[in-house]
Order: sequence, then C-alpha cells, then structure tokens
Amino acid sequence: MNSYNNNTNFVSSSPDSNRKQPRRSFPWFTAFIMILIGCLIGVLISSNFVPEPKPETSASAEQIENLQATVTALQNTLKQSQPAANTLNVSYTNVETEITNVVEKVGPAVVTVTANIPTTASYYWFQTSYVATSMGSGVIISDQGYILTNNHVVEGATELSVELSDGTTLPAKLVNTDEFTDLAVLKVDGTMPGVAKLGESNLLKSGETVIAIGSPLGNFKNTVTVGVVSATGRFLENDKGYKMENLIQTDAAINQGNSGGPLVNLAGEVIGINVMIVRGSSTSSTYAEGLGFAIPSDTVRLIAQQIIEKGKLTRPYLGIQWVDITPRLAENYGLPVKYGVIVLAIEPGSPADQAGLKRNDIITKIGDYEITENSAYYNCLFKYSPGDKVTLEVIRNGKKINIDVKLGGDTTAL
Repeated sequence: MNSYNNNTNFVSSSPDSNRKQPRRSFPWFTAFIMILIGCLIGVLISSNFVPEPKPETSASAEQIENLQATVTALQNTLKQSQPAANTLNVSYTNVETEITNVVEKVGPAVVTVTANIPTTASYYWFQTSYVATSMGSGVIISDQGYILTNNHVVEGATELSVELSDGTTLPAKLVNTDEFTDLAVLKVDGTMPGVAKLGESNLLKSGETVIAIGSPLGNFKNTVTVGVVSATGRFLENDKGYKMENLIQTDAAINQGNSGGPLVNLAGEVIGINVMIVRGSSTSSTYAEGLGFAIPSDTVRLIAQQIIEKGKLTRPYLGIQWVDITPRLAENYGLPVKYGVIVLAIEPGSPADQAGLKRNDIITKIGDYEITENSAYYNCLFKYSPGDKVTLEVIRNGKKINIDVKLGGDTTAL
C-alpha cells in the first residue's frame, strides 16, 4: 500500500514497489556549465591586462660601432664645452719661462752704484762734516764700460764705485749728467759680464708685462720684480722746475735703491730707467702703492748718445729768471693767461737781452711749442738746440707780440 505522509516533502516507495523513478542530474550539469563559463570569462579578462610581447631584435655589429662613435663624439663635445681648468696654468708657465730667460739675459748687465758724497751738518752751535753714502742701481749699455744711472744717485759725489753682478767692485768715473731728465753716464774699465740693449719705448702698450731689476735699499742686489705697464705719457715735475715728459708708469715694485736700474720688456730690451716712486700727495693723507715711474728708453738713448759722443749735453738757454704762471696765480693777479712764464729778470748780454725781452713780459709760446699744464717752459725750450732761431710769443702790457731770438748754448746758464 502506498501511503503519503503530509509532514514530508518527498514520497517514499516501498522496496517491493514495481514503479521506476527518474534520475535527478540537472544540478551537477548546471554547475559544470557555470564553471566552464567562468573560466572563459577569466581568460578573456586576463588577456586584456597582459602586455603584448615585443618582437625580439638584435643589433648588427655596424650599428653597435655607430652607436659607440656617437657616444664618443658627445663626450668630446661635452669636454670641449667645459672651461679648461689648466689653461691659465699653461699660459702662466709660458710667461714665467720668458721672465726667467729675460733675467738670465739682462741680469748680468745690472750693477749696484755706490756714491760717496761729502756732507755738512749743523748741531746747535757747531758744524760737522762727514761722508754720506748714496746707493742706487745702473745698467751697462756698452762693452766699453758705459753705465746708465740716475743723476740723483751720483749728484755731488766725490768718489764712485760699481759692483758688477759677479761681485767684482770697480772704481767708476762720471762722464756727465743731465739733471733735467735725471740721467747720468758712468764709465768703468774692465771686462763687462753683460751688456743690455735699449728698446723702443714708443711701442709700449698698457698692460704689457715688464720687469724691474735693481738693488732696493742698496743691500738686496739684483732683485727682480714683475708688473705691467700701467700707463705711458705721464708727466711729473722734478725739483729743478722741469716736467719730466712721457714717463712710463708701472706697478712693478720699485724702492729706494732701484733708482737707475732698468725696466725691461719680455724681449729682454731695456725700455726705461727707473727713476722715482710716488707714495701719496702732499695735500692728502692717502697712501698709494704700485706707482713707479721710469724714463722712457727713447729719451735715454738721445741723452746718452750726446754725453758719450761729446762728453756733455748742451742745452739751449735764453738767460732769464722767471716764474711759472698757474691758473690760481692768474686768478689772484688778473693775468691774461693761465699758463706761461713771467720774466722777472734778464741776464745782461744773454740771448733774451739781445732779442729785446723785458721784465714782466709773459712768454706763452717758444717756437712751435705752447707752454701748457703738461709742457713747462723747459720742455718747450729743450725741443731746440743751441744756435736755433725761434720766435717767442709774448704778452706785453696786455698785447700779444712776437720776438725772434737766437738760442744760446752755455750748459750752465738756462
């Protein structure tokens, strides 16, 4: 008997029932289909995130060589574009070598000059006399023993001696001097250890390397200092009332004792004779360094040749006593010009007297040369030689007149 239990969800059959029941396989098939679909979806999704593999390439030997050449060229370009750190050192080394060669060439011609000068000193109620020693430098310009130095080194000396670069000391004779250019020529006998050549100072340019050789303080013999040409064409007035013309300004260290020594260029030529230093102004407390001055070699050559050939330097002269006119003096006294000279007195029988110059005449021009701030009376006068005929431009009683004069040639009267 078949019976149904209302409390159950299934129909049970008795073992002895002859009815056949269907198989329930649908849930397993569904699961299989779902798993398969899930796998397919997973494959599709994952394929979107996997990068496509790039095709493998292989570079040829020629391409590798080209690449290496390109890299090398770039490296060279970078090196060239960078500042060369040792360029200055190479240049400095070259200059240093040139300086060394110049010193070896010119150094043997540099000497130390010693001058014994009689001096009198007063101490209260009595006077005493003694011999002072002046020391400076010089340079040999001839194998015959002619030596250039400054006039102020030997002025007033009764005994002169020269110490050569090899330590030999020789007595020296003063040939003659020119106090206005502050030059002197000495003569010694013997074998010269070296001879220096005079160069062309008119070719100098600012910034050019120069070398000063001398005996600073008289003790440090053949000291070498190096600098540049700071400027050319400088004018400085000396204590003789003469404006020293066309001086070379340099920052090469020059000290007392260097006076008369050579200023040399890198070609080993003497382009100047060291003459003075300026430490400051008398109207200012400012202290300066590196202001040295040298007489240009072009001037030195002219003076030295005359002294060596003639034994003296003959200067032209007028035979007047005079005073410089300055802008301040002109303003204070109402003078008609800012520069010139006022005639204070006339030497009887002199060229000025013979030409008709008078006291209180104002001379403004000598021949072709006008008296100016940088061209003093002596500078204009010394452009000429004894015996030359020149025209003086003169202001007399407020009127400008011309006076012709024949210059004299006495070396003691100016």
